[in-house]
Amino acid sequence: MPDTILALMLFAPPTGAGPEPNPFIQLVPLVLIFVVFYFFMIRPQQKKQKEREKLLGDIKRGDKIVTIGGIHGTVAGIETEKKTVLVQVADNVKIKFERSAIANIEKQETGDKLASKE
Repeated sequence: MPDTILALMLFAPPTGAGPEPNPFIQLVPLVLIFVVFYFFMIRPQQKKQKEREKLLGDIKRGDKIVTIGGIHGTVAGIETEKKTVLVQVADNVKIKFERSAIANIEKQETGDKLASKE
């Protein structure tokens, strides 16, 4: 009797319990868990990442944006080599941000229609 309790505690079938189950059948639950993780966690994350990269790649002058810090402004210029964006937050106040610091685009306007009050 103590051998059976010890065997149950170690999740091993007791000796003399009959034929051992097929090892491939034991792998089925693990494969199912991986498939569920892929379709419910990994794949949506990859789609979201691609959408974000597209959003950051499509930024143009005149777009109204919000940064991850909550700063609202209008894109005044884009430096492609350094991956930075110049954002106008007030009259005569421009701040340089990394493209990755942009959370979302509020409203897209066309082309170079940056309103300057001079």
